Amino acid sequence: MKLYYLPGACSLTDHIVLEWTGQPYEAHPVARDELRSPAFLAISPNGQVPVLEEDGWTLTENVAILNYLADRFPDAKLGGDGTVRGRAEVNRWLAFVNSDIHPAFKPIFGPKSFIGDEAQHADLQQHARTKLRALFERANNQLVGRDWLTGSRSIADPYLFVVLRWAKAKGVDLHGLDHLAAFSQRMHEDAGVQAAMRAEGL
Repeated sequence: MKLYYLPGACSLTDHIVLEWTGQPYEAHPVARDELRSPAFLAISPNGQVPVLEEDGWTLTENVAILNYLADRFPDAKLGGDGTVRGRAEVNRWLAFVNSDIHPAFKPIFGPKSFIGDEAQHADLQQHARTKLRALFERANNQLVGRDWLTGSRSIADPYLFVVLRWAKAKGVDLHGLDHLAAFSQRMHEDAGVQAAMRAEGL
């Protein structure tokens, strides 16, 4: 099993999950300028990480990879509490991070993709930070009385951890979100998280 990743990108989520499974894998870093290379586009047509390869089969898209790993290694118990509703809750929060929080960073990372006038970039980025603050408030509220998003550790938690790292790096206001702060600290203290981050030079 081989994971292609860009250090610190959303692929860190999969890297952490692979550590949590306790199964052997290979992690292959991809430099940003390699993403559009013919060689990488041959395995990832969108030029994006993560990519997972296993026995000649290639899987792209973060949510698909995370769900595959949860199903592939059920003993790791990363797909919920074993009930249909438990799995639905994991996917609810995984979707929230993937479809709501993650895309909300795009105006911050690449404002020129939205507005050509550079004079408006700062306002656009601040608007994105305000939107992200509201989204992180929802995640903070979900963590009241819980160590993990759905009560037990799941594939949704590393994704939240990754976007929290982005938020801190990009100046999103996380003041007063104490449950998120405690969650982030738990993740930083986790051996699997530490191993993945060490491997990515973070």
